[in-house]
Amino acid sequence: MMIRSVGKRAVRTFLWTAFLHFIFTGAEHDEDVSKSSVLQREKREWQWNMLLVYEEKQPQNPPEKIGRLKNTFFNKNAAFRLSGDGAGDTFSLNEFGEVLVLKKLDRETISSYTLKAQIIDSTNGRKLEEDTEFTIQVQDINDHTPVFSGPYTGFVNERAERGTVVMKVRATDKDDPSTPNGIVTYKLLNGTSFFRISDKTGEIFTTVDTLDRETQSEYTLMVQASDMPGLEGGRSASTVVTISIHDINDNVAMFSKQSYHFVVKEDVPVGFKIGTLDIKDRDEKQNKKPIFTVDHSHKDIFDLELNENNDGVLTLKKGLDYEMKKRYTFTVTVKENVAQPPDNTNPRTSAQIDITVEDVDEPPVFTKAEYTFNVTEGQKNIIVGSVSAKDPDKDSYRIRYSIKDPSSPVNINSETGQLTLKTALDRETYDVHVFHVTAEEESTRKLDSYAMVRINVLDINDNDPDLAEGSDVYICEKDESGTVIGVIGAIDKDENPGKFRFSLAGKSSNFSLYDNLNNTASVILTHGGFSTQRSVENILEIEITDGGTPPRKSIRPVRVRVCACRSERQIEYCAAYSKSGVSVSAVIAILLCILTILVIVILFVLRKRYQKEVILGKPFREIHEQLVAYDEEGGGEMDTNIYDVSILTSARSDARLGPDPAPPAMYSVVKKPSACKGDMAVMIEVKKDEADHDRDGIPYDTLHIYGYEGTESLAGSLSSLESSSSFGSELDYDFLNDWGPRFRTLAQIYGSEVNTSY
Repeated sequence: MMIRSVGKRAVRTFLWTAFLHFIFTGAEHDEDVSKSSVLQREKREWQWNMLLVYEEKQPQNPPEKIGRLKNTFFNKNAAFRLSGDGAGDTFSLNEFGEVLVLKKLDRETISSYTLKAQIIDSTNGRKLEEDTEFTIQVQDINDHTPVFSGPYTGFVNERAERGTVVMKVRATDKDDPSTPNGIVTYKLLNGTSFFRISDKTGEIFTTVDTLDRETQSEYTLMVQASDMPGLEGGRSASTVVTISIHDINDNVAMFSKQSYHFVVKEDVPVGFKIGTLDIKDRDEKQNKKPIFTVDHSHKDIFDLELNENNDGVLTLKKGLDYEMKKRYTFTVTVKENVAQPPDNTNPRTSAQIDITVEDVDEPPVFTKAEYTFNVTEGQKNIIVGSVSAKDPDKDSYRIRYSIKDPSSPVNINSETGQLTLKTALDRETYDVHVFHVTAEEESTRKLDSYAMVRINVLDINDNDPDLAEGSDVYICEKDESGTVIGVIGAIDKDENPGKFRFSLAGKSSNFSLYDNLNNTASVILTHGGFSTQRSVENILEIEITDGGTPPRKSIRPVRVRVCACRSERQIEYCAAYSKSGVSVSAVIAILLCILTILVIVILFVLRKRYQKEVILGKPFREIHEQLVAYDEEGGGEMDTNIYDVSILTSARSDARLGPDPAPPAMYSVVKKPSACKGDMAVMIEVKKDEADHDRDGIPYDTLHIYGYEGTESLAGSLSSLESSSSFGSELDYDFLNDWGPRFRTLAQIYGSEVNTSY
């Protein structure tokens, strides 16, 4: 390898030397230029190649010459001119066409320069040849060190296979990558017992398959990057690589102790956490996956669960009872499904558990957590069933039962727990009743417990069937006899009403009913010819019978409309008509009754009016409320409330008891007609009785003032117009003696004698 490398370097050095010699040397050609009056132009040609210069060289004085520009025709008046990248400040030309370097170059900044050269006549500045481009290439030297982008971190699982790629590192070198100056190789300075690195790619591999996180969880490696591989004078750099060993489940979990002891009260609830069993596992938490097993004889009472640290938590699966058992001793085991054969040997995979139960005063315990009873609806004061509870303690107390829910449908016997219905139940209202029964011990602590009671109400056939919604029946005008004009159904609130049967409750001349035997019935038209213009609404009485035991029936009306329809009996509109629920004969009877009542009322009013005219002794039209027409002049009477003076009219035909006294001259004589004393007394008595019982009437024993007088009064006129001076007649007021004690004073004033036999 070393000999081959030296040979390559020698060949490379020879080629570079030959190349530079070819550029900087050339044959010079002198041409004689003859002077003549006729100038003859010859073809000219540039003779030069690409120029090379090394970077990082300090400027020299005089400047360094890196090459010469030549042309096949060049006279003494010709001059070179340079333009392009770096012309004048970085590069220049002398009068011989030599290229000079004026300052230090950096290949990593500019790797090549493109310039233009031209030949001009120095006497007049005329261009003698077209411009041509040439390139100056900056040659690289090893002036940069490889640079890492790290530091680097990586990981690999413990017990990974040999040759597993862990990670990759990379270093960069600004020097020309096509030369040894820019070629980087890698080397591992330590940790070679477990890892290796690729010198070209920088990949790091494992060299063993026994990496163990529990032994060493992290490795720190030093990686070196160098340029100019195999040559002297190369540059190098190093970086730190940290490799973490990731954990796998390669260690078996085990108990930290051989035995665990716990004390538990008997009244702790199911699911109570009794204690924690600490587990040791060399693996990390995420790989700590113990599997616990409880002794077969106790697995129904106790269980082991994992907590946040993946330790075992002993929990209660079934309630404890001090009176039944005071101590529990059993064995638990742990195992783990490891990915590799375990590192630890002889792990402690079993432990003994010892639990002591403490006695506490417990509340009563029902024999069942839930009681269910079935009761047929409609029954009253029956025994539903009973609940039972007992005190589990040795010193048991008496137990009292109660129901605190006021809506409960039952009463409970506080001593026996017997349940009795308060009222009859209705399944259609509530089909299930749920409530709680309390059992309380008679002690100072009054501990209690609860049990749920469910009463299912069983159905009986206690509801009549009814028509189902949507039982719409209508007649189309074009319907003919035999057309099914509607289908009706039935419903029943009872749970199992059975099959419904349908029939017409009464005869119908226009319709018939067909029972479809599927809880529906079809209404069939027996006569056609219905019209929306002259038809009335029809009501069919349908008798529905359910299939319960015993069966129940009901009669329901079905409204039948007459409608105008399109094809396929699609309703367009229905006639607005009166219902035919009342027959014509019933309407006639109602009208006759109303007419009879009106006739009776009219006759009664006429009779009252006639009786009033007879009592007054004059036609009703001659009586006015306030005014009586008479042919007298003089002072008018005072207007008063209406009163019929004819009721005071009386007549006597009896002989006077004594001689008539001479009437005063101021009064005129009034002739009285003959009258029956008995009739007058009866009339006065009747009127008196009416007046005594009339709360709104004015009593007769007070002063009455009348605004008019009747011309036909049997008592005569009291008007001053009919005084004795006019008629010369005497007044006979002896009949006032017959009016009783109330009119005694009046009789003494006007009468000739006073009857004192009252």
